[in-house]
Amino acid sequence: MTQTTATSTASTTSTPGATTPSGLRSLHLIRVVFSLIWVALVLTTSGSLVSADSPTGIAAVLLVVYPLWDAAATLLERRLAGTGSADRVSTVNLGLGLATTAVMIIAVFSTIGAALVVFGVWALLSGAIQLVVAIRRRRTVGAQWPMVISGGQSVLAGATIAATSASATSSLSTVAGYSAFGAFWFLVSVIALGIRSRRGKR
Repeated sequence: MTQTTATSTASTTSTPGATTPSGLRSLHLIRVVFSLIWVALVLTTSGSLVSADSPTGIAAVLLVVYPLWDAAATLLERRLAGTGSADRVSTVNLGLGLATTAVMIIAVFSTIGAALVVFGVWALLSGAIQLVVAIRRRRTVGAQWPMVISGGQSVLAGATIAATSASATSSLSTVAGYSAFGAFWFLVSVIALGIRSRRGKR
């Protein structure tokens, strides 16, 4: 549910090192589609797995792919912005996604509970980064209130997932719900950015 890199004004003219609102909308739409597909796969193949269970092969792949995809989306957004390693926030988020992927690869050989701890900590930290990015973008791109809400929700959800990971009732359906809410707020962000862009053209 994260987004990174600083962006430019909401005008249709882009400047070097700045992501345009249209580019951001496209990336957010891609995130929405990915999240919905991921949620559907989790619920239909692995949603009933609880903390004491060992992940199935499909569950393991889904758990590893999620933070890896977030890192890939961060890298894509950096390319759109043209900032490269100059953007420290995106660098931190990229490193977090890759580190989480590596730890998750280890966790899926243990139990669902172990994977939920890793996922929860990642969601908390990535949500905090998303809050920082959204606040940075308020004066440049604008229409960042959905991402502020999403970031705050990710922090709270991540803390809850990690804290309750050992509960007998904790399951992968929990992280599916987390991703579904993230997709919702990214979709709201697409709509908000579109409205702001149209207003700017008048």
